[in-house]
Amino acid sequence: MSADRYSNPLTERYASREMSRIFSPSFKFGTWRRLWLALAEAQRELGLPVPESAIAAIRQHLDDVDLTRVAELERELRHDVMAHVHHLGEQAPEARGILHLGATSAYVGDNTDLIQHREALSLVRARLVSCVAALSQFAREHRALPTLGFTHFQPAQPTTVGKRATLWIQDLLLDLEEIEFRLASLRFRGVRGTTGTQASFLDLFEGDGRKVEQLNRRVAEKMGFHLVYGVTGQTYTRKTDYAFLSTLAGVAQSASKFAHDIRLLSHLKEVEEPFEEHQIGSSAMPYKRNPMRTERVTALARHAITLVLNPAFTAATQWFERTLDDSANKRIAVPEAYLAVDAVLLLVHNVASGMVVYPQMIRRRLMEELPFMATENLMMRAAKKGGDRQELHERVRKHAVAAGERIKREGLNNDLLDRIAADSAFGVTREEIEEDLRPELFVGRAPEQVDEFLAEWVDPVLERYRGELALQAPQLHV
Repeated sequence: MSADRYSNPLTERYASREMSRIFSPSFKFGTWRRLWLALAEAQRELGLPVPESAIAAIRQHLDDVDLTRVAELERELRHDVMAHVHHLGEQAPEARGILHLGATSAYVGDNTDLIQHREALSLVRARLVSCVAALSQFAREHRALPTLGFTHFQPAQPTTVGKRATLWIQDLLLDLEEIEFRLASLRFRGVRGTTGTQASFLDLFEGDGRKVEQLNRRVAEKMGFHLVYGVTGQTYTRKTDYAFLSTLAGVAQSASKFAHDIRLLSHLKEVEEPFEEHQIGSSAMPYKRNPMRTERVTALARHAITLVLNPAFTAATQWFERTLDDSANKRIAVPEAYLAVDAVLLLVHNVASGMVVYPQMIRRRLMEELPFMATENLMMRAAKKGGDRQELHERVRKHAVAAGERIKREGLNNDLLDRIAADSAFGVTREEIEEDLRPELFVGRAPEQVDEFLAEWVDPVLERYRGELALQAPQLHV
């Protein structure tokens, strides 16, 4: 990191080393060399005169790219791929004659992009499953803790803390389904030539189209792909970049929704993100406990969501077999989308693993609003004793308005239940009212829904990825 040059905060502060590595020069150019190796191996296997010594020479230099030398060659040649071809030729002179044989720049460039999509989205998948695991533990622990529900951020029918967490989990599971689809259907560009016609390879194999397609399939298999695009121009369709970044934007939406909820709950003093012993919330107000991590989630998620517009415009404006106005912006948008989502999921996992719940604060707010919600039960009790339901409804409405005015205008406690107890039309005592005021009576099937959701939807996913979870311990970096 140079003090007098801009550095990307995504790599310096937020994203993991694992994700940064996938978009590093080392990974990129090491993959280029592996693609050249796979091409040479497949060409030899199919009968082209590629010496084994050439293949061995390439294999010896897969990971020792000298970027300084490449930069010198690129300044001279004004072509990034050819600079690397010349550099590898210098390191492996036995392979100079067969390097990049029949290929165009998109062979290494586009196929590497697809490999990066595969590796990066696989890492996002692992991060997401870890978040699901952490949130499922939280949901299980608080499955039956009644809390005030909100619609329009106005008090609504109670739910439970655990049930609310299942809503966050469900969004992530929907994202996981889409990630699994993207990975399962990802195609390899393959060996196509300059405009996708494979003309150069057909010439190499003296018109044997069957061998050309075998070459295409063999290289794909060597690089770990079982699917290949049916046709391409010079590049794979740029709709692929849009599709993958749309999936990432979906993950960002789910994470942002979770983070916004935690920020609101933090304001209500009901649930807070982890707060370290010596953490400072504000430079001016020492008492502050700002929800810094979830605020960062929403900020980075916003960036990931907006990035999806970039490949959308790129896919919409490609010309014929290809144009080069996708290259510069693609180098920025695709890595940043993955880096941002990686950082977001690290933060979500960190928060979900250490959320602090304040049951007494939750109960206090719930009990402030519960009298209004208990009126339906009270009307039914009174109606069973012979009261007129319509008259009772009007009386409740008037009492509720009066109690609400007392709360909002005078700052006094909610006396709705005292008003109803004193109203002979209801014929209920304060003790009977208290019996109807137990919070657990108002949460419906929320605890059972948590149990059913975890058993039916979450546990199978965690079991399927159990090995991956055991290997991965996501760490929050800076």
